Amino acid sequence: MNYEEACQKLKKADQLHVLKYYEELTADQRTELLAQIEATDFSALEHCHKSGNERGRFEPLGALELSEIDARREYYTEIGVKAIQEGKVGAVLLAGGMGTRLGSDGPKGVYDIGLTRPVYIFERLIENMMDVVRQTGTWFHLFVMTSDKNDQVTRAFLNEKAYFGYPEEYVHFFLQKMAPASDYDGHVYLEEKYRISTSPNGNGGWFTSMQEAGLIDYAHEQGIEWMNIFAVDNVLQRIADPVFVGATLDAGVSVGAKVVRKNAPREGVGVVCLEDGRPSIVEYYELTDEMVNARNEKGDPAYNFGVILNYLFNIHSLETLFQGKMPCHVVEKKIPHIDENGQYVKPESPNGYKYEELVLDMIHQLDTCLPFEVVREREFAPIKNKTGVDSVESARALCLKNGIVL
Repeated sequence: MNYEEACQKLKKADQLHVLKYYEELTADQRTELLAQIEATDFSALEHCHKSGNERGRFEPLGALELSEIDARREYYTEIGVKAIQEGKVGAVLLAGGMGTRLGSDGPKGVYDIGLTRPVYIFERLIENMMDVVRQTGTWFHLFVMTSDKNDQVTRAFLNEKAYFGYPEEYVHFFLQKMAPASDYDGHVYLEEKYRISTSPNGNGGWFTSMQEAGLIDYAHEQGIEWMNIFAVDNVLQRIADPVFVGATLDAGVSVGAKVVRKNAPREGVGVVCLEDGRPSIVEYYELTDEMVNARNEKGDPAYNFGVILNYLFNIHSLETLFQGKMPCHVVEKKIPHIDENGQYVKPESPNGYKYEELVLDMIHQLDTCLPFEVVREREFAPIKNKTGVDSVESARALCLKNGIVL
């Protein structure tokens, strides 16, 4: 893209201020800025004045509970193992995050949680995958979503570690799309004089990012029909779990969602529910007192099952529904930027919007969902912080409780 073409694109999007410092830039900086302008999709900014993200009417949605799963475990396992052996199941690791909150400047997946030896987060996840490989006698494809901030380091690390024993030909990388960040009027911020402020396009961005990378087409070529989506920070989760796969397929739904019973009424996890009669997720901060106190026919809390960001999506259902474009979720955030004088500003309060594609939107657009209960202490050890709740410390303790040598 040359300067004139960039001007035309920016004028159409009402973003000409992006070129304010163009005459000051070096040749390399100009090249970088023009390339970013060419790659940036400004259409998300059309949602700027729809920032309310209004929600519908919530109702409880029950889960397939542990007692029911245990009663049919053998049956579900048989279905799941068969699907995996037939190559119908792949996995998508959401690994675009950095370990900043853990005191690390590297990708979160390379963080070492070991006590007596190095044990990396990526290593723990692949070890969990290997359990299924041994159970089914089958390798399954792993698609790793990275970000522009950690892509090269992630690839180099996993290559150096020989993918912790997973065959390289079954591991595929793709970059998460970035979305521009704007002020309240929909004008994008600059984080440098030659760079638009951007952020990853949300945890639902895996789908459109995979499409853009050509990997959804590749999945079809390989006969993959289902994708198990999981986050990098839960070191105990089971991936391509045959029981979960089997139950989801047997239920005939478009998506399965692993859930755990909440450990407190207002625990900070999203809760599966119905929203206007369709499956959805209500965020913990959206729960009203009435919802928190509601009870089901068993006398248990009606909104009792929290999601752990481990989903099994039917690819065809998503393609049919979204056709390459996901709903946009507008989120108010603190966005570092340079001001009108070119000075760097790190705001102390929200000053604009980021534009994200979220898993909750994906689920709400689908007709059917199976919430699938798992044992919290065996499958939920998130690492959000260095100490305290959902931390490196708590994850280590749960790993040791499950007999994992650290």
